[in-house]
Amino acid sequence: MPSFKSHVVSFVLRHSRKQAFSSPENLQRWIAYARKTEDHHPPASLRHRLDIAERSVNGFPVYEIAPKAGEHKRILYLHGGAYVFQITSYHWGLIAEMAERLGYGITVPIYPIAPEHDFHAMFGMVGDVYRRMLDETNAGDIVFMGDSAGGNMAVVLTMMAAQDSLPLPSRHVLISPGLDMSLSNPEVFEAERNDPWLGISGGMEAVRLYSAGFDRSDWHISPLYGDLSVLPKTLLLTGSHDLLSPDNLIFAEKARAAGVEVEVVYEEGMFHVWPLIEMPEARRARELIVAFLSSDKTTRQGKSEAITWSVKASSSNPFKTGLAST
Repeated sequence: MPSFKSHVVSFVLRHSRKQAFSSPENLQRWIAYARKTEDHHPPASLRHRLDIAERSVNGFPVYEIAPKAGEHKRILYLHGGAYVFQITSYHWGLIAEMAERLGYGITVPIYPIAPEHDFHAMFGMVGDVYRRMLDETNAGDIVFMGDSAGGNMAVVLTMMAAQDSLPLPSRHVLISPGLDMSLSNPEVFEAERNDPWLGISGGMEAVRLYSAGFDRSDWHISPLYGDLSVLPKTLLLTGSHDLLSPDNLIFAEKARAAGVEVEVVYEEGMFHVWPLIEMPEARRARELIVAFLSSDKTTRQGKSEAITWSVKASSSNPFKTGLAST
C-alpha cells in the first residue's frame, strides 16, 4: 500500500506541477519562471560531505564527485526535467546518496536545455563528456544513470556511441524514463488520468522544443524504436501512476527479445520519478539501485512491497515475477 507521504506528495503535484504540463502555453510560462529561479550548483551541504570539482565542456559546467580511494567505477548521471528544466536539489540528493553508499565517482553534466538549445547541442555536449570519461575510465567501469528525460538520454547516448563504434557502458539505471514520444500506445492516454504530475499536451510541447525537427518516432527521440540489442544490463524503475509506465514495460519486453537483461521495478501507486523524493518508497528504490550496481546477482529476496520483474532473454515469459529486496 502506498505510504501516507506518497499520497501527500501526489496531492501537491496534482495541484502544482501538473499545471505545467496541462498545455503548451502553461509549459512555456513555467519555463520562463524557472529561468529566473534555477540554480544548477550542488547545494552547499553536499560540498561539505563530498569532494566536488567543476570543469567545463563545450562551455557548460560538469561536476565531478570524486570516488573513494581505490574505486574505479564511475556513473554518468543525466538529470531529468523534460529537456527544458534544470537539475534540482532532488537530483542532487539522489546523486549524493549514490556517491556516499557506492563510493563511485559521479559525473554530472549540466547539459544545454531547450528552448535555448536543442537535441544537437544536448548530445554534442554529453557525447563529449562521455568521450572524455573514456579517456580516463574503462567502459566496463562506467554506468549511465538518468531519470525521466535523462533516462531517455542515457539510452539514446548508448545507441549513438554504438553507432560511432565507441566502447559502451556496462550498465544502465533508468528511473521513469521517457522512451516513446510517438503517442502510438493508446494506454498512455488512460495512464495520463492517474498521473498526478505529467500531461501529454505540455509534454509534447517540450519534445517539440528540443527535438530539432526529428520525427517523434525516430529513435533519437523515441529510443524504443532503436537498436535495443546494443544496450547493457539495465535496471528500470517505473510506477503505476506514471503516464510513461506503459511504454516502459513495452521497452523492457522488446529489450529482452533483443537479448538484453532487464530488471524492472514496478511500484504500485507510484508517480513519475518517485525515487528522487524522500519517502518510504524512494528508500526502497534506492536500496535496489545500490544492490543492482554493487552486485552481479540478478535475483534478490527481501521484504519489499515493490514488484520486480527480471526480464531475461532466455525466458519464454516476458516477465518473471518476484519480490524485490530492501
